[in-house]
Amino acid sequence: MASALLIPFFFFFLALVTSDPVIDQADTNPTECDDRWIHIRRLPSIFNLDLLSTCSGYPLFGDLCPFLPNHGLGHKTHNLSQSWYRTDSLIMELIFHRRMLEYPCLTSDPVQADAVYLPYYTGLDAMKYLYGPEVNSSADQGLELFRFLQDDMPEVWDRNSGHDHFMVLARPAWDFSQPLDSDPPTWGTSLLELPHFFNVTALTVESRAWPWQEQAVPYPTSFHPPNLSLLQSWIQRARRSKRTCLMLFAGGGGVATGNPNIRRSIRNECVNSTRNVTHNVHGYLKLCDIVDCSNGICEHDPIRFMKPMLQASFCLQPPGDTPTRRSIFDSILAGCIPVFFEEMSARTQYGWHLPEDQYPEFSVYIPKEDVVFKDTRILDVLRNIPRAKVRRMREKVLGLIPRIMYRKHGSSMGLRTKKDAFDIAIEGVLQRVRSRVHRGQVFVL
Repeated sequence: MASALLIPFFFFFLALVTSDPVIDQADTNPTECDDRWIHIRRLPSIFNLDLLSTCSGYPLFGDLCPFLPNHGLGHKTHNLSQSWYRTDSLIMELIFHRRMLEYPCLTSDPVQADAVYLPYYTGLDAMKYLYGPEVNSSADQGLELFRFLQDDMPEVWDRNSGHDHFMVLARPAWDFSQPLDSDPPTWGTSLLELPHFFNVTALTVESRAWPWQEQAVPYPTSFHPPNLSLLQSWIQRARRSKRTCLMLFAGGGGVATGNPNIRRSIRNECVNSTRNVTHNVHGYLKLCDIVDCSNGICEHDPIRFMKPMLQASFCLQPPGDTPTRRSIFDSILAGCIPVFFEEMSARTQYGWHLPEDQYPEFSVYIPKEDVVFKDTRILDVLRNIPRAKVRRMREKVLGLIPRIMYRKHGSSMGLRTKKDAFDIAIEGVLQRVRSRVHRGQVFVL
């Protein structure tokens, strides 16, 4: 059934991948594109289109086919929705590719380009190594792409040794960082460990702390407005929403017995705080609420968590298997002030989109060790923040919404005046390339 439904999408994406840019280049002012020209490298379909046809090929992981419609945004949450979709973050590579085709400073001449985009669906290609038949060959991911780049127009790759190239990874960088000499193989592929790609900028939903080539960009949420009016309407709704709950945790984990951890501490504190509370406390009807998102039940259903987030002042963002969470950006959309428990959860990740020096203005940081081992109560920390400061922090959060969302492809010109997550990522890539490449010569670091 999934294969039959995929056929129309397959031919549509064939047209997308092989098409010319959807922006009329005749309308582009060349002076506005100085130092901003990007060339999209034409790759064989095995690196993108063919990977979409295997969307249901890994039963151990699940079926990604339902999330391909609407250029990778997924189905609308309901028929009348204009901005909300059932988006899977693993399809970010496709979303990014579609937006690249609208970039106003594209050039078909790689010599003219200031940067080169590789439309390689890296996360989708990793599936066969993580969940499929090539699990024991995970060190091979990327080798075929490198051979192609060397054999086909090698001068494009060689002119700056890959320093001016960039690609998108819809999975955390940890999933591509298995040591090349790992025996037996551990989790992940070795794409980012290949010396061939050390110079390529990798835009990933979660970066590691040390490799310079990785840069974290926001996880795609379910919110993709097509025009400025719908964006402003949503921001106003989040601003006017009555915050009846002090803090909210939307997520899973923390229920099993074993070693102490931050998620269990959060659950225990939340249960204890709500027990026997029958009256308004410090202006809130409820001190703590939990939205159970175990087993991924919230991932494609924003209605489950967005309404509770709209009603909460603070949204707790504990680390899980990795430091970051898509929920960070869901909470920002709701105007719910994020509470972090690790520096790696955001502060050292999303510097292009969430300025590091402004974190105290829009978020709260409580070291997880203090909560788990030193009896620091999260509720006490949050209740001690003056209400006037909470209101200022919420305004800062609301101001971040355009920066962390991915607007819908083909959006109105009015909305394009607001830089979204894609725009900021491209600006960051171009600045990084300029810092590495000067007059055609690569700086040796």
